[in-house]
Amino acid sequence: MPVVVVESPAKAKTINKYLGSDYTVLASYGHVRDLPAKDGSVDPEHDFDMTWEVAADSRKHVKAIADALAEDNELILATDPDREGEAISWHLQEALTKRRSIKKGTAVSRVTFNAITKDAVTKAMQNPRQVDMPLVEAYLARRALDYLVGFNLSPVLWRKLPGARSAGRVQSVCLRLIVEREMEIEAFKPVEYWSVKALLETPRGQVYEARLVTLAGNKLDKMDISNATQAELAVQAITSRALSIQSVEAKPAARNPSAPFMTSTLQQEASRKFGMGARHCMSAAQRLYEAGHITYMRTDGIDMAPEAVMATRDAIADRFGAEYVPDSPRMYKNKAKNAQEAHECIRPTDMRKDAAALKLKDEDQRRLYDLIWKRTIACQMAAARLERTTVEIGSADGQVGLRATGQVVLFDGFLRVYEEGRDDVENDEDKRLPQISMGEKAVFAKTSLADQFARATGDTPLTEGAKIAKEAILSENEAVLALQHHTQPPPRYTEATLVKRMEELGIGRPSTYASVITTIQDREYVRKDKNRLIPEEKGRIVTIFLLNFFRQYVGYEFTANLEEQLDDVSAGSRDYKDLLGRFWRDFSAAISETSELRISEVLDKLDEALAPQLYPPREDGSDPRICPKCGTGQLHLKTSRTGGFVGCGNYPECRYTRPISGDADDSAERLLGEDGGDEIWLKAGRFGPYVQRGEISEENKKPPRASLPRGWSAEDLDLEKALVLLSLPRQIGQHPEGGMISSNFGRFGPYLMHQLPDEAKPIYANLKDPSDVFEIGMNRAVELLAEKRANPRGRGRAAAKPLKELGEHPEHGGAVNVLDGRYGAYIKWDKVNATLPKDVEAADVTMEMAVALIAEKSTKKGTKKKAAPRKKTTKKAAEE
Repeated sequence: MPVVVVESPAKAKTINKYLGSDYTVLASYGHVRDLPAKDGSVDPEHDFDMTWEVAADSRKHVKAIADALAEDNELILATDPDREGEAISWHLQEALTKRRSIKKGTAVSRVTFNAITKDAVTKAMQNPRQVDMPLVEAYLARRALDYLVGFNLSPVLWRKLPGARSAGRVQSVCLRLIVEREMEIEAFKPVEYWSVKALLETPRGQVYEARLVTLAGNKLDKMDISNATQAELAVQAITSRALSIQSVEAKPAARNPSAPFMTSTLQQEASRKFGMGARHCMSAAQRLYEAGHITYMRTDGIDMAPEAVMATRDAIADRFGAEYVPDSPRMYKNKAKNAQEAHECIRPTDMRKDAAALKLKDEDQRRLYDLIWKRTIACQMAAARLERTTVEIGSADGQVGLRATGQVVLFDGFLRVYEEGRDDVENDEDKRLPQISMGEKAVFAKTSLADQFARATGDTPLTEGAKIAKEAILSENEAVLALQHHTQPPPRYTEATLVKRMEELGIGRPSTYASVITTIQDREYVRKDKNRLIPEEKGRIVTIFLLNFFRQYVGYEFTANLEEQLDDVSAGSRDYKDLLGRFWRDFSAAISETSELRISEVLDKLDEALAPQLYPPREDGSDPRICPKCGTGQLHLKTSRTGGFVGCGNYPECRYTRPISGDADDSAERLLGEDGGDEIWLKAGRFGPYVQRGEISEENKKPPRASLPRGWSAEDLDLEKALVLLSLPRQIGQHPEGGMISSNFGRFGPYLMHQLPDEAKPIYANLKDPSDVFEIGMNRAVELLAEKRANPRGRGRAAAKPLKELGEHPEHGGAVNVLDGRYGAYIKWDKVNATLPKDVEAADVTMEMAVALIAEKSTKKGTKKKAAPRKKTTKKAAEE
């Protein structure tokens, strides 16, 4: 019987159910071959010849397919319907041919399906084809480009910038976006402006709000009222005049639904609505696809199959009524740059089934499926019909004008099901206005705007009278309020807004977004804080280096043009080796030129480029490069293993340092006070802020130091707290069997230390809460030390009770549990320990999620190899 090969065992299981016993369905477990992580795997000197090898953990999977082919002489390659899927099929065909499992008489065909349903799989089997070589060549070109950039640019970084990890083709451009946004924020100067609004009342006693739009007969722009004095005059101008309704205009409006999801928009919406990272989103979508619930999730297409459109319209009529179905189907134009790589949108395979009907146990899958189902239903629903009303209010002399706006939903249409999230905050014009008639008086309401302001801001209500508060001015009748505002810097990127920006610039493709964003975080170039992406010092230094010495290769337009050329290769209209040749000619010359520079030359160039950010003017007019500590040394940009920093040129006599993102007057060093004749300093080091007693000198080469524990803020640190830290280790008391028990902070957190008279070395027991260092008592300390002595390696402790028990592994047996470890929660099965992603809570872990993480961890363990003694380049260097 024919041998069908897919990527994953989950997909194999689903397809085997549809094809039955007439086929043997096997999994390749992803790519079976890759470029060896060593120099020379791509050879520019020999027409970009590429050396491939079957990964150690893939050999058994290739052997299983080869053994199955020995029984039957037909191979059907059914991997995913995109460039990567085409590449996996090509690799399989090449690997099996090389081991002579594919012979001259072996029938080899390629089938693709956009959804894993019985109908889609059956139709695909009836329409086989050969491997699409233009798609494969586009894959080869991307792999070669990423390899050439990674394995040639990364060593330059290591030599010139100590502490830098590596650089990739798309990853470096993505990092540049984040760093440049951070520099925009740092350079931003807020501008003050004021807005004025009034609370008015109709003759029928209905209250509504209006904002000032005309003052002294002139139309106001947003920034025209620039200070409190002008704001107070505006408030007086309104309260001193009689106001009337000059016009009421109601206009019909319509809102149409958003297009169905493609990869980038799904990632953006999952981030907005659930705070779900791109990688997390794609992992959940992958499992939904493999289970047959949604269509293929890596796509840049937004069109829907005609049968899916009709099924969606039928589902809308059944659930919501015929009035919610538009007269004609909505057709969405595909915006893919390369139609050959575009697929249908991401949608449910069965529109009759919502999330409740599927009864999904995994919370992430349930939420994501619900999002996809609602977006797909909404995209074929009738438009929402609205009425937008604008009321113009003014004084008889024309000196003052106010405007009230409101909106009424006449027919909810698609809004009944779904409304797209937004990244920016828009003015709220959705308020419903009361009945207002032209010509009637607009009188000030008796309800206090001060109370409304207090509820909105949490501040104490303002007192009566024209009272100027920190950010508000209130009229005597409390019906007119002026609020102070400041212009805001551009917001830091979230994963959603970063994906959106990359898509706008044409950087990367749907299959790369998640891996690129994950890579820059894994390399510690960027950290994620409250869903915002913030560049680390080393990420900033790497970006500035690349902008100064490899500007072309981190250029937005250059990268987008290269993506378009790669799309041309996919379409078969461009030769991929010609593309590689032109790229390598210029890139290798830039590498050679930069390799000859000394580190001091590189730092001088970066110091010059960063001067406006590193050395902003000081308020007293003094030289911003003069060291604020010694007063004589010149500040310079320096590098370390943890990234860039600014340091004094008089080192080692002066050890002043500060981060490159710090202000010149905001020193990372701070004198906290004196104790016993010693100066107590707050300083910044490789592992974070620390306190130190005295300065380094010939007599005092190692002054006492103590790191700030987790949760302690350097800004809030004072002399008293510093002395508490410097007094550590804390002596808790004598152990009943002898020896002093002490507590302290170490590199891995808070701990207890004790040594019995007959022990060769001390015993250390970890403490969970930093406050335990100062508060733990004798009884609890003795108990923890006893547990540690009974289980010195931490095995078999009663305290190691699972956070969550998931049950037996569905495929291999054995308990699967979620445990609490030193570095956070992790999944334990047999000898495999799989760390949970940062954004996943232990309580949310399901068996399906655990099995996927265990499989991923097992794969990584199997492919790990010892690096050659003289080679420092790693496989990660060639990643995007």
